[in-house]
Amino acid sequence: MHTVKVIAAGFALLGALLLIAPRLNTGGRHPIVFAMKLFIPLWFVASVINLIIGINRAGYTFLQEVPILLVVFGVPALVAGLVWWRFGRGVS
Repeated sequence: MHTVKVIAAGFALLGALLLIAPRLNTGGRHPIVFAMKLFIPLWFVASVINLIIGINRAGYTFLQEVPILLVVFGVPALVAGLVWWRFGRGVS
């Protein structure tokens, strides 16, 4: 259940960045591209923090947590990539 909540938090972060990206975008870039370039590193850091918490507090080993990291990071990142591909095509 924790994994589902963390993935949902990833989607919430993605949605929040898509909403605020037009206001934060100071360069000439497309707001969706800007949001995705913010989301990917932020979500990777959050996913690694989740891995560290799983190791230190929940008692899992690194090898047990790595597949969870791949799912927790990968699912929202894949959706972000699809959004970037679908709505950010033709812009850099």
